[in-house]
Amino acid sequence: MSTIPSRLPDVGTSIFSVMSKMALEHGAINLSQGFPDFAIDETIVHLVHRYMLEGNNQYAPMPGAPALRQIIAQVIRETYGHTVDPETEITITPGATEALFAAIAAFVSPGDEVILFDPAYDSYDPAIRLNGGIPVHLPLQYPTFAIDWGMVRARITPRTRMIMINTPHNPCGVTLSNEDLRTLETLAEQHNLLVLSDEVYERLIFDGQQHQSVLRYPALAARSLAVFSFGKTFHATGWKVGYVVAPGPIMHEVRKAHQFIAFSVNTPVQLALAEYMQVPDRYLSLAAFYQQKRDFFLEHLRGSSFEPVACKGSYFQLLSYKNISHQPDTTMAEELTKKFKVAAIPVSVFYQDRTDNHLLRFCFAKKEETLSRACEILRKI
Repeated sequence: MSTIPSRLPDVGTSIFSVMSKMALEHGAINLSQGFPDFAIDETIVHLVHRYMLEGNNQYAPMPGAPALRQIIAQVIRETYGHTVDPETEITITPGATEALFAAIAAFVSPGDEVILFDPAYDSYDPAIRLNGGIPVHLPLQYPTFAIDWGMVRARITPRTRMIMINTPHNPCGVTLSNEDLRTLETLAEQHNLLVLSDEVYERLIFDGQQHQSVLRYPALAARSLAVFSFGKTFHATGWKVGYVVAPGPIMHEVRKAHQFIAFSVNTPVQLALAEYMQVPDRYLSLAAFYQQKRDFFLEHLRGSSFEPVACKGSYFQLLSYKNISHQPDTTMAEELTKKFKVAAIPVSVFYQDRTDNHLLRFCFAKKEETLSRACEILRKI
């Protein structure tokens, strides 16, 4: 049998799967993969069950259950002061990853360039390449992980089709500012660019900050696709339900791709989410909830040789181990898992060129006892 060529020859198993498997094999505390280890609200579990029992077990409409799209439109209006049409400008997707892929598939043609910022979530680059696009990786400035907008201007070419942003950021935990969004708005208008904005951690933002969504800026919203995740918001990553928001003409193209990638999302969970979101505190309380976990993690790390990098959002905390070792971060992550029994993600895997700043990413979306046990180990290293 002849060899079948791969379209992603350099892509292996996701680092998240690798580290979680290693954690399981070695009995390590898993702070690597980004999922909570605590129970979700029983209320929504009962709602899903009820909608199943009531017979809501067949295909949902391709754009999503109307009730869910309507409540999303209401929340967007109340949160960002932006009015969207639930019929034509919101599509429910099986997780944010599919929303991102469908958006790229809809607009990126062979030879089109897409600017993205390293360290970048690992699905971005393959999605661009699978659709024939050319990823243009620009580094965030270490150690602040700010965008160098001068560099962005210099790298825009006639072939640039799209810019991808992520705020709050995974893996860095940084957030974009009003000034960042204004600059992006100007560049996108000047060069007729689309903006694909990964905002799955929109509710996980700390220290009294306000999330700067593309939806807050009318001229930017007019050419943007904003992606969100219920899995991140309601601690149920295994349900894989997200959504994308975009102007009608843009969404029309996204739905063309979405209907042939996934078509629709499971019905009872959509209906349960629509009802669950009728109580605003269920999403408005999340910033304080996760800030408490971040602060708990950092407080229990006091006295450790690890140095935390400022986390302004998401449920990830970067720690520098430069005072402990100069070995590569992949080696450090493996040693930490196998020898010390705490699993983390090496940050170099989020860079195209494998830049290694001796940083590890830890997920603090865990029970306090989990975090306390992990910190007790980390303080001794």
